[in-house]
Amino acid sequence: MYNRPTLSEYVLARLITIVIFITTLFALILFLVPEEYKSTFFYIALFMASQILLLGSVYYATTRVSKELKNVENYLSESSHIINENGSARFFAKEFESINVKLIQTLRIMKKREKEKRKYTAKIKLKNRQRSDMLSAIAHEFRNPISAIMGYSQTLTEDEEIPMNLRLKFLGKIYNNGEKIEELLSRLLLWNRFESGEQKLQMSKFDMKPLAHEIAMNLEDKYKKREIVVIGTSLVIKADKALMEIVLKNLIENALKYSDEVVKVELLENEVRIIDSGVGISEANIEKVTKKFFRTDEHSWDNSMGLGLAIVKQILKLHETTLKIESQEDKGSTFSFVV
Repeated sequence: MYNRPTLSEYVLARLITIVIFITTLFALILFLVPEEYKSTFFYIALFMASQILLLGSVYYATTRVSKELKNVENYLSESSHIINENGSARFFAKEFESINVKLIQTLRIMKKREKEKRKYTAKIKLKNRQRSDMLSAIAHEFRNPISAIMGYSQTLTEDEEIPMNLRLKFLGKIYNNGEKIEELLSRLLLWNRFESGEQKLQMSKFDMKPLAHEIAMNLEDKYKKREIVVIGTSLVIKADKALMEIVLKNLIENALKYSDEVVKVELLENEVRIIDSGVGISEANIEKVTKKFFRTDEHSWDNSMGLGLAIVKQILKLHETTLKIESQEDKGSTFSFVV
C-alpha cells in the first residue's frame, strides 16, 4: 500500500534529485566539452546555468507544495464556512498559518455540532420515554372500565334468565364505567390543549361559594355516605369559571378518594383551601404529584391517570397563581391557591 511522504521527506527527496541531476549534468559537460573551450568565461556561464537550474527546480517544488496546501485550505474554508479570520499562531509560511486558523475554526464548529447533536438526541430520548409513560398510563386507566363493561355485557348476553333487578344493576355498572371512560378522555383532550397552547381563558366575574356548593352536592351523590363542608362567605373572583370548576372538582375528589373523614372547603378572603385528614403524601412526593403521569404505590395513590393535579397546576398557572400543598403522612393534606 502506497503511503504519501511527509512535507520534509518530499522536499528532501526533491533536493537530492536536483543535486544528483546537476552533478551529473556538470560531469557530462566537463567530459564532453573540448579543453580549448574551457575558459574562465565557460566556468562562470556553467555556474550561472547551474544556479538558474537549481532555483527553477526549487521554485517548482515550492509551487507544488503551495498548490497542495491551497487545496487543503480551500477544503477547510468550505467546511467551516468562515473566511478572512485571523489566527494567533505563527508559522514560517502563510499557508500553514491559514490552515491552522481553518483547522481551529473547523474543530470549534465540529464540537458545537456534536454538542447540539447530543442535546437533540437526549431530547428525542426524553420525548420517547414520556410518550411511553403516557401510553402506559392511558392503558392502565382504560383497562379496568373496559374490562368491567365487557364482563357485564357478556354476562347479560349469555344469561337470559338474570333477574330484572340484577340486570338493571349490571346496566348501571356499564353506564358508570362508560362515564369514567368519557371523563378520562376529557382529561386527555384538556391536557392536549394545554400542551399545544390552544386553551384560552374565558374570563368572567362569579362567586366561588355557590360553585363550590354545586360541586360538593354532585360529588356527594357519587361518593355515598361522604360529607363535604363548604366554609366561608362569598368569594367573588374574575376567572375562567369552567376551568375553576375543574380545579375545585379535582381537588375535592382527590380529598374524597384518600380520606374517610369530612372534606372541608374553606373560602377565605383571597384564598381557597381544600382540607382532608386522609393518608397524606410523603415529603419526597409532594413536588412530584403535580407532574403529568406521575404515579406511586404509596397508599394506592391514584392521581387519575397522573393528570388530575397536573391539570390543576396548569389551570392555576394560566390564572397566574400556583397550587400550594401541605401534607403529612397518615394525617392528611391541604391544597390551597390564591385567587
